[in-house]
Amino acid sequence: MIELSKVSYTYPHTVQEALHQLSLVLEKGHCIMVTGPSGAGKTTLCLAAAGILAHEYGGKKAGIVTINGKNVADYPGLSAIAETIGIVFDDAEAQMIFTTVEEEILSALEYRGLSPEEIEKRLSEILEITYLTSLKDRSPHHLSGGQKQRVALAATLALGNDVLILDEPTSELDEHATRRIVSILKNLKSLGKTLLIVEHKFSHFHEIIDTLVVMEHGAITSIGQPDEVLKNDRIRKMVIPDFSGIRDGIIPAAPAAGTVPAIDIRHLSYSYGEVEALHDVNLTLTPGEFVAIVGENGSGKTTLVRQFNRLLTPTAGDVFIHGRNTKECTVTDLARDVGLVFQNPDHMFFADTVKEEVAFGLENLGITDRDAVIDAALTEAGLLHSKDLYPRWLSRGERQRLAIACVVAMRPKIIVLDEPTTGLDGDEARLVMEILKKHQQRGHTVVVITHNREIARDCADRIIAMDQGRVLSDTRAGGEG
Repeated sequence: MIELSKVSYTYPHTVQEALHQLSLVLEKGHCIMVTGPSGAGKTTLCLAAAGILAHEYGGKKAGIVTINGKNVADYPGLSAIAETIGIVFDDAEAQMIFTTVEEEILSALEYRGLSPEEIEKRLSEILEITYLTSLKDRSPHHLSGGQKQRVALAATLALGNDVLILDEPTSELDEHATRRIVSILKNLKSLGKTLLIVEHKFSHFHEIIDTLVVMEHGAITSIGQPDEVLKNDRIRKMVIPDFSGIRDGIIPAAPAAGTVPAIDIRHLSYSYGEVEALHDVNLTLTPGEFVAIVGENGSGKTTLVRQFNRLLTPTAGDVFIHGRNTKECTVTDLARDVGLVFQNPDHMFFADTVKEEVAFGLENLGITDRDAVIDAALTEAGLLHSKDLYPRWLSRGERQRLAIACVVAMRPKIIVLDEPTTGLDGDEARLVMEILKKHQQRGHTVVVITHNREIARDCADRIIAMDQGRVLSDTRAGGEG
């Protein structure tokens, strides 16, 4: 159905090939899962398979891509290809242009020329299977990252394409929502749909995968039935994250009597208009703790941590950072104490180079050895070789690591990360968590929002579970209350 033959591609203004002599066949009704480290070329493969590289991108191209036996270059445009192929990008928000969730889905249904009765029926079905019925009148731009991903998938499902290309469709989804998406895709496959999925959650998708493809440096380094591919130990560690042992030997120092809490939250509530996102939250985090905040999409996790540096100000209650009430501080003041890595790293970037991106945060902090600090942060993130590149040329995982480097370079006492392993393979995810544990050893307080149960279990000293804007539970490592 889709065939790539010796496809190579180099993005404009770069010399390194994003794809190198890549050949792949996606047969009708089959499901291929593509995985590998950030920067391996997975997203570029999706763009090539969907005909987007051929019709929308410059750069250096070689090889042939065919869809249903026809060269993608011979199609009159992407609208013709879109009759066969639907694609969900890794940045779901970039696909949203309407004011409500319902309108996003309706636009796709109306594009197909269906009758009003059929549109109403399919709208209801899609809202239900993607768990969006209760959100249909909300603005997609005000939803959580995971909820946005479900909206993007729903709009693509509404198009009714024979082929679905999904670039990390569950990267920001909780366990429950991920299982639901897998169930949806399993059903679509049973109906004869063809699936090309870029993912890192292998264990969730295992039962629907016909072929597992591992990419590195723009090429396929392993391909075949999943169980056969995973017999290679190196590949297995890349595909299946293992965080065991990270916490071993690291014992948080007990705070001295009278120590001021790193974060002290008192009767905190917050509302987006009439929608209450946090309700009477009370928490105290001591200096040097490693805390994981878990919960389903929309449970209030991101809203909570954005109170720490006053990106949001409490509707009611107070937040104290090292004894200072955030209401009495500016965002700039709090930047010295709290560094926040966003769920979508692209929201943090605006400079022309990776190095300048890191340098920006240091300009107002009076750090004298700036170049050394920048190089150290980029080296730790594995990005020193990319310091002169434009940040948005990096892969999703590389952009995630750049966002971490930007915050770490500022040396805040509290480091807060919203889903820091999104877009990373197993090896990279472990590396990020090891970096964060090192910062904990240096005395930093680390707060991580995560949907990854293994990260919470194997890395955190304390796990805070949230549900519907409330703290559901607060346990120490090992299950202590």
